[in-house]
Amino acid sequence: MNGRVIADRYELSTVIGQGGMGQVWTAYDRRLDRRVAVKLLRPDRMAGTEGADEMRRRFVRECRVTAQVDHRGLVTVHDAGSDGEELYLVMQYVEGADLADHLAEHDPYPWQWAVSVAAQLCSVLSAVHAVPIVHRDLKPRNVMVRPDGSVLVLDLGVAAVLDADTTRLTRTGSPIGSPAYMAPEQAMGGAVGPYTDLYALGVLLHELLSGDVPFAGSTALGVLHRHLYEPPIPVRRLRPEVPQALEELVLRLLAKDPLHRLADAQEAYRALAPLLPVPGRTDGALGPMNPTRPFLLPHAPWPERAAAASGPVPPAATALVGPPPPAPSGPDVAEAVEEVKRLLDQGGITQAVDLLGSILPAAAAEHGERSTVVRTLRKQYAATLMDDGQYRRALPELRLLAEEYAAESGPHAARQVLRFQYDAAQCLEQLGEAVAALTEYRALLPLFERHPDDPATPLEIRRRVGHLLLSLGDRQAAHDTLAALLHDAERLHGPHHPLPAEIRHTLQWLGQVRA
Repeated sequence: MNGRVIADRYELSTVIGQGGMGQVWTAYDRRLDRRVAVKLLRPDRMAGTEGADEMRRRFVRECRVTAQVDHRGLVTVHDAGSDGEELYLVMQYVEGADLADHLAEHDPYPWQWAVSVAAQLCSVLSAVHAVPIVHRDLKPRNVMVRPDGSVLVLDLGVAAVLDADTTRLTRTGSPIGSPAYMAPEQAMGGAVGPYTDLYALGVLLHELLSGDVPFAGSTALGVLHRHLYEPPIPVRRLRPEVPQALEELVLRLLAKDPLHRLADAQEAYRALAPLLPVPGRTDGALGPMNPTRPFLLPHAPWPERAAAASGPVPPAATALVGPPPPAPSGPDVAEAVEEVKRLLDQGGITQAVDLLGSILPAAAAEHGERSTVVRTLRKQYAATLMDDGQYRRALPELRLLAEEYAAESGPHAARQVLRFQYDAAQCLEQLGEAVAALTEYRALLPLFERHPDDPATPLEIRRRVGHLLLSLGDRQAAHDTLAALLHDAERLHGPHHPLPAEIRHTLQWLGQVRA
C-alpha cells in the first residue's frame, strides 16, 4: 500500500499506528510539500453505525466542530473527507512518543511528571469542554509527549463519530471505546459529558502513578463491573512518596457518581497547580521528553539532544491570529438568505452560521425584532448552530423563540413552543448539564404525550431520560424507564426497529452487570 495517494494529494508512506477500526500513516502532502499524519477509518468495521453515508456525514461534522478548538495541546487538523470506502483525517505530524510508551520507558514514572502531564491535559480539556466537545476516549495511546516535554491530545472528536448520540453499546454487547478508561455512565450507555473525561483523566493519572490502571480484567464485562462496584486502591498504598493531595485528587476524579467528581477541568488544574515544579529551578540539564520542562522552562527551545537524535524537527503548524473580519455593513437580507441556502446546500455550515449571525441585527433594525422575517432567520440560525455543534450559542436563541411563541395563542404556536423547548433540552444534554436536561425532558414528556399525531417523540424523550439516569448513576430508575420503554417501542415500531434493538442491548448489558 506504500505509495497510495489519498484525495489526489496525500501520498502514504509508513504505518505508525494500527487498531481495529483503522490505521495511522506518515504521509507526504504533495501540494504544500510537508510531512503529515493520515488516519484512515473503515466505517464497515465500526459497530452500531447507521450506514456508511451517515458515518461520513457525522465524520465531516465532527471534524468541522473540533477544528474550531484552538489550543497548543491539540494536534492541528489539516483536512478530512472520504476516499473510496475509507474516511481520512489529515493531521500535523508530531515528533515524540505516545504516553503509553513514555510510561513504559520510565517505570516508575516520577510523580512530578504525572502531575505535569495531568495539568497539561486539564488545560486541553478545559478548552475542549467549553465548545462543548467531550473527548470520550482519553487514554495514554491518545496522548503524545513531544521532545520538549509538552503534551498533545489526539483523536478529538473521533470517538463521537463512532457513536451518533450518547455512547451506545455495540451489537456484540461490548462498549465502544477502551473499557479500562471508561466512566461508569459511559460504559452503561448513559449520557456523556465533561465529567466523563474527568473520570478518564483519573484513570490515566492513577496509571501514571501506580504503573497500572485501577480496574483491570480479562473481559470487558469484568472491567465494567469493577468500575461500577469496586473502590480504587489509593495510590499511596502502592507508592508512599506520592503527595496525599495528589492521591485525594485521583480518588475524587474516580468517583462512581459524576456529581461527586470535580466540577470541571479548571478545578482539577487548580488542585494540581500547587504540586507543579517551580519555574526556573532545575537540577542541571533536563532529559528529552521531560513533561515538567514546559513548567520549569516555559517557552524554552527544544533540548538539543532530542533534536540531534530525531533530525530536523518540522515546525508546528501555526495560524495568523488577529481580530475577526468585520461583519458586512447593512447586508441585503433577501440576498443573504439566498446565500445561506446556497452555503447549506454545499455543506458550508460554519459560513452559514456566521452569515446568519451577521444579518440578524440588520434584519431586526429593518423589519422589527418580532417580525416574521427575523423570526424565520432566528429559527434557521438556531437550527444551523445545532447542526454545527454550537449548542452553547444555540440555547439562548431557542429560549427566545420559545418565549415569543408562548406569547401567542393557537395550536401551531403551542407546538412550536414544545419543539423549541425540546431542542433546548437537547442543548443542555450536549453541554453536559445532565440534571437540568433531565428536568426539562421530564417536564416536556406529558405535553408531547398529549399529541397522538407524534408518537415517536415521546419515546425518544423517554430514551434520553433513561440514558441521563444512567449517566447520573441511578441504574435502577434507568432500568425501569428503559424496560417500560421497550414494550411501547416494540408496539409502535416492531421488534426489529433500531430503537427497541438498542434498548434491548442496553437492558441486557445492565442486567449482566447487576447480576
